[in-house]
Amino acid sequence: MFRHVVLFTWVAGATEEQKASMEAGLRELPGVIPEIRRYDIGSDVGINPGNYEFAVVADFDSVEDYLVYRDHPVHRALIADAIRPILANRASVQYEI
Repeated sequence: MFRHVVLFTWVAGATEEQKASMEAGLRELPGVIPEIRRYDIGSDVGINPGNYEFAVVADFDSVEDYLVYRDHPVHRALIADAIRPILANRASVQYEI
């Protein structure tokens, strides 16, 4: 198994509508990209100051399946249209589980 973790913080002007649209788009990806084995997303609950604001944790059977997800046109469009416009910072890691 292969895991992909991404953390986001948003620009100060990001609206709740933009964040909701981004989240809705992410929630659709498992139905579009069958290579995704598990897909967990969510907003930080705000307990600790300085945390990232949003997380994506995605599991795949292989690196090759992750690459399908990474390069999938629906995923790429979501990044361009819904994530980048409100993105302040991003951190990611991929590892075998």
